[in-house]
Amino acid sequence: MTKQELRDYYMQKREALSPKKLEKISEAICHMTFSKYQLEGKKISLFLPIERKKEINTYRIWEKAMSFDAQVAVPKANMKTNEMKQVLFESVNQLEISPMGIPEPKKGRVIAAEHFDYVFVPLLAIDKKGNRVGYGKGFYDRFLKKCSPRCTFIGLSHFDEIEDEIKGMDFSDIRLNACITPNNIYRF
Repeated sequence: MTKQELRDYYMQKREALSPKKLEKISEAICHMTFSKYQLEGKKISLFLPIERKKEINTYRIWEKAMSFDAQVAVPKANMKTNEMKQVLFESVNQLEISPMGIPEPKKGRVIAAEHFDYVFVPLLAIDKKGNRVGYGKGFYDRFLKKCSPRCTFIGLSHFDEIEDEIKGMDFSDIRLNACITPNNIYRF
């Protein structure tokens, strides 16, 4: 399938999820994350969920990572430049909902891309090579290009299925190192 076909397909699958099922998926992904990755004392970029798009509830990952003395930053998007910066996330009081429905920090210390150990990436679909389909604006691809080669890029997926190949990938698309699903961790 093409990127757009995959976007449409997985958005429909997400839309069909009940709140209870979404919470169960989020809990499973949090558990898988901490069973396989040592986040203690690490610098982590973590997206926060857009509720209307039924994204994975990553607040659980944030809370647990903070208890392990990790430094967790969350993205703040600039819709004019299609760039994003990462702001240290210390309290939900820092957050406001952007016009796009994204919880973003109003203020805080910016952490440069090259300092991260792990970047957790939202996605709609992923293939066996680690190519991902997001919402199509390229925010993450531009950000991941700035990260250190030692940084691990991890997708979080609602669904266990993985595509054989995503058609239409190009040079600006950055592959992920791994993807966590409710029941699996794929490494690429």
